[in-house]
Amino acid sequence: QVQLVESGGGLVQAGGSLRLSCAASRSIINFNAMGWGWYRQAPGKQRELVAEISWGGSTTYADSVKGRFTISRENAKNMVYLQMNSLKPEDTAVYYCNGLLLTYTWGQGTQVTVSS
Repeated sequence: QVQLVESGGGLVQAGGSLRLSCAASRSIINFNAMGWGWYRQAPGKQRELVAEISWGGSTTYADSVKGRFTISRENAKNMVYLQMNSLKPEDTAVYYCNGLLLTYTWGQGTQVTVSS
């Protein structure tokens, strides 16, 4: 059974940093060939894609996080990371990882709360 497990969230003051991790189960044998993304959902809002990384390592970011967030991947461990710097209160949300063109059942996410 495919599982996505996000971790690393927490409460941080504005301007702080967090590093999120996503562990994709080893049953995803084509992990290396897939693009992956970090998504977030704030209360009362739709889930949005904030960062993506292609199978080749190319990255794209939403304008709201560009220059502050960095997505990376570690294919040998089926891991995807999101380094978040200069956090703002509007970054408060539950963060999820998933594929791009191919998505799996959503994990539980990890809560990020940024206080002003």
